[in-house]
Amino acid sequence: MNLGKNTKIQLIKNIPLFARLSRKELEQVAALADEIDFPAGKEIIREGERGREFFVLLGGGADVIRSGQRIAHLAEGDFVGEIAVIARIPRTATVKTTEPTRALVVTDQALRGLLRKFPDMQLKVLQAVAERLVASH
Repeated sequence: MNLGKNTKIQLIKNIPLFARLSRKELEQVAALADEIDFPAGKEIIREGERGREFFVLLGGGADVIRSGQRIAHLAEGDFVGEIAVIARIPRTATVKTTEPTRALVVTDQALRGLLRKFPDMQLKVLQAVAERLVASH
């Protein structure tokens, strides 16, 4: 089942990184998002590796594991990996599916290309990253 454009936009709008974007800007990000299915037990993010994409879970679930310890569980509507993609920092945790999982995926190259094309969007995203980083300290 493929999501409609409006559903994709709504999911992306719920990600704090994109909360400041206009409807037109959200449409641009949604156009980059691909739907992908993962089997149970699939490592979709590995701690310490470079972030090449971020994910929004459409269904299923995944555990977030840091230093071998489960620190969170992700479910439908949750998102992960966006800060590593934007900030170009190593992944801070591993994410492993706990059941068959469907997700939206946006690659770093696609997102960076979009941000270069739309400088206003770049500023909004960077403001959101800064706020999130300040809030975490």
